[in-house]
Amino acid sequence: MTTTPDPAFAGRTYPAGPVHTVSAAKIAEFARATGAGSPLHSDADAARAAGHADVIAPPTFLVSLAQATEAQYIEDPEAGIDFTRVVHGQESFTLHRPVAAGDRLVPRLNVESVRAAGGHTMVTTRVDMTDEAGAEVASVTSLIVVRGD
Repeated sequence: MTTTPDPAFAGRTYPAGPVHTVSAAKIAEFARATGAGSPLHSDADAARAAGHADVIAPPTFLVSLAQATEAQYIEDPEAGIDFTRVVHGQESFTLHRPVAAGDRLVPRLNVESVRAAGGHTMVTTRVDMTDEAGAEVASVTSLIVVRGD
């Protein structure tokens, strides 16, 4: 394995990951852990009264699914990522609609860019999440820094 990320991976799209079913329990757990106190995250009646099918997730809830999906790239030996040298740089979320308990999400990983900067490598990935019918639900864009020698 090389210790420098391969810039040829920029533009690569990995196969869709397995379907992930969002649970009300995981939404409530995440909301508690992050201090998101809206009853929309934990009270199904409140969420339904607000027009949702069930409790809805805080926007950052999708980070765990995105990171699990990014593992396809990080763990690809040809990619040249030494995870011991990875530092989190930035994360952004685009929601096309709220994520609700019961949603079945299909994640797909795109490596948007791999570029050298100041002796390090900056890698930007995007995980697009759709429902099983292919409708857009959300995208999570991540920037990691792979420290150089």
